[in-house]
Amino acid sequence: MAGALLVAGTTSDAGKSVVVAGLCRMLARRGVRVAPFKAQNMSNNSVVTLDGGEIGRAQALQAQACGLEPSVRFNPVLLKPGSDRRSQLVVRGKAIGTVGARDYFRHRRDLREIVAAELDSLRTEFDVVICEGAGSPAEINLRATDLANMGLARAARLPVLVVGDIDRGGVLAHLFGTVAVLEPEDQQLISGFVVNKFRGDVELLRPGLDQLTELTGRPTLGVIPYAEDLWIDAEDSLGTVADAPVGRPRPPIGDTWLTVAAIRLPRISNSTDVEALACEPGVAVRWVSDPSRLTDADLVVLPGSKATVSDLEWLRRTGIADALRTRAAAGRPILGICGGYQMLGTRIIDRVESAAGTVDGLGLLDLEIEFADPKVLRRSIGSGNGIPLHGYEIHHGRVVGNGDPAWFELNGSPEGSARAAIWGTHLHGLLESDEFRRRWLREVAERAGRHGFVVADDISVSEIRSSQLDLLADLIENHLDIKGIERLLTDGAPSDLPAIVSGLGIGSTPLG
Repeated sequence: MAGALLVAGTTSDAGKSVVVAGLCRMLARRGVRVAPFKAQNMSNNSVVTLDGGEIGRAQALQAQACGLEPSVRFNPVLLKPGSDRRSQLVVRGKAIGTVGARDYFRHRRDLREIVAAELDSLRTEFDVVICEGAGSPAEINLRATDLANMGLARAARLPVLVVGDIDRGGVLAHLFGTVAVLEPEDQQLISGFVVNKFRGDVELLRPGLDQLTELTGRPTLGVIPYAEDLWIDAEDSLGTVADAPVGRPRPPIGDTWLTVAAIRLPRISNSTDVEALACEPGVAVRWVSDPSRLTDADLVVLPGSKATVSDLEWLRRTGIADALRTRAAAGRPILGICGGYQMLGTRIIDRVESAAGTVDGLGLLDLEIEFADPKVLRRSIGSGNGIPLHGYEIHHGRVVGNGDPAWFELNGSPEGSARAAIWGTHLHGLLESDEFRRRWLREVAERAGRHGFVVADDISVSEIRSSQLDLLADLIENHLDIKGIERLLTDGAPSDLPAIVSGLGIGSTPLG
């Protein structure tokens, strides 16, 4: 088997990332040398690669599905939104500046060449490359600058599968409309559909799928059922909804639950940090955006942020800052990670990210932070306090003053802060260090007065993540037309796909 295809979606969060991960895992299990590729991603969930760059977290998970280490080659362009209008532009793993929509036009030619070169390189090295689109290819207002959807498909002659989330409703209209608004040359590459998150009897859906084929000339290559146990590694903030639980809480081993309130910041980054807690039996993690939700929680987590100063102001405006101070005064547990850690300090000096200058922090740790370039990108693997530790750092803020004891040592160097029941660190992924997490949760439970809470001694986050990938591969193998997908990989898009012309003439003339 050899070739490449693009998995696009009717909307953001339609299921592109999980379908790509599932296809990658399925092919890797069959012995195929496969790699993932997302030309351009917009997400604040990112990881540090072995080659010292930064890519979207979804592409790191897809790399794991392939049995590969994450690399900047798999996601050469990353946009990290810091506001509604501007994003940090990361190219081949390195931040090169901040852009708005109009600024981005100036970069498109260079970025298109970078994307094409990376994809060509991967296709020479691997048997198969599974590409993931971004947002929806039906965003025809962005077609002229598109790098990740039909722009990529046209340039590389990739057959395209369009995924629709039936859980949102209107999936047949979404699938039809996605094809219909495209110009004819783009339509020629749309080779089939996949329906995601279906609940119930698929035979009830069959007549609609048959009509969709009659209307478009394109088959539905599979209907993936809703999988309640599939939850780890959310792609972006759409999966981080206030008042929603994280994962599927399992009953406690002891007679007491441990409840965790994770603050859903407006510009939250690396929200996946709390997933390691949600893997533990008896730990119930919930996203919150209201100060009243902090009252009964045993632990509050203040996660990372792409806009630390702005999100700090949001904490004050919503009353959450006052609720955190009340918790701290009562000796109740709080954890800050990266941007959340910085907010817990006394002072932030930021002339880089927000240009706000000197800003008072929450004052819960004796910590002073100063933002500077270049961004710190670092993977850390080693030991601390006698146990294995690992994590990664992505931040502009540097610790320039720390009057509290370090939380722990990593390879002999102090990291983070600890004051009574308040902890902070710049390390993302730290809680995936299983023994460290267990020891710390015992301390959290003790300080929270949850003496009946028992920490499991056999939970491995990496094994749970691996089992999630296998679940995805099983869903793909059992519910998609694998022979049809293999034909697309081998032969490309069929040559006889008809153009769709709507009553308004959409699809009959170029729109991009």
